[in-house]
Amino acid sequence: MPPPPEISPEAPTDPEQLIAEVRDASAALSEQIGKAIVGQRDVVDQVFIALFTRGHALLVGVPGLAKTLLVSTIAKSLSLEFNRIQFTPDLMPSDITGTEVIEENRTTGHREMRFVKGPVFANLILADEINRTPPKTQAALLEAMQEHHVTAGGVRHPLPEPFFVLATQNPIEQEGTYPLPEAQLDRFMLSLRLDYPDAEEEERIVAQTAAPSDVTPSAVLSLEQLMRYQALTKRVPVSPHVVSYAVALARATRPAGSGRPAGSDVAERYVEWGAGPRAGQHLVRVGRALALLSGEPAVTTAHVRRAAPHVLRHRVLPNYHAAGEGVTAGDVVKQIIESVAE
Repeated sequence: MPPPPEISPEAPTDPEQLIAEVRDASAALSEQIGKAIVGQRDVVDQVFIALFTRGHALLVGVPGLAKTLLVSTIAKSLSLEFNRIQFTPDLMPSDITGTEVIEENRTTGHREMRFVKGPVFANLILADEINRTPPKTQAALLEAMQEHHVTAGGVRHPLPEPFFVLATQNPIEQEGTYPLPEAQLDRFMLSLRLDYPDAEEEERIVAQTAAPSDVTPSAVLSLEQLMRYQALTKRVPVSPHVVSYAVALARATRPAGSGRPAGSDVAERYVEWGAGPRAGQHLVRVGRALALLSGEPAVTTAHVRRAAPHVLRHRVLPNYHAAGEGVTAGDVVKQIIESVAE
């Protein structure tokens, strides 16, 4: 992954001014997104965090919860180049990354290979229903997510920066799908669950749809500002005891094995495989963004605790005991958060 951009000399340098600027930008983004999206406040906040930390997110929810609209609205509010890829069983890797074609030079008559870029070459990618395409095509996208480039004919083609993937997954239809393996799920910083709106929100959604409206989100944050905030997020201080707490949470998800004691009683009983070291890294990165967006000068254990459900949930593989007792990965993570002392 390429290094984060440096803060430009023109940017404010006073910490309080920088924090205030980020909070104002976040409020402006929320206002624009609120023009098109009703509710889903927590999910919107977590998507902001993914953008500020240069991470990828997986959105899990049933159809009709405005997942696609949410991502496209954020792209418009941020002046980002946006592409939507609808994943289907017949989608090939080259349909995502691009392909080489033979092109004839009309002047010389010589033929040469030319790379035609695929839809992955954009700042913000919506990978719609990522579990509907075969593993070979999933792997092509996940490689681009990790490496931030595409290789074709031995030539590397860098992806534009910043580069984010927000993937959606439908949890209610499993026939004819290809669920992402745990190792590939680990590439996503956050797993976000979208739930049904409450009665009041649903009435607003229906009324908003029924009424004629031409309100569209406006771009309130430039690409340069976003990259500056990403660099600023990386500079938020993290004390050693907060790092220790993040590591303790990640280790508490692991059952015993290979001479290693169980991280917690909950993990020993209900977990087949726990979170790896990347989980601790992401807990700290998300904690930094939470601190910045809440106007606090440093990361606290409260920020890490708030990040834990979204960072750990998709990294915990429940065992047959959990399946038999109806215990989900989310339930396991909740018990671990309550049991690990700060």
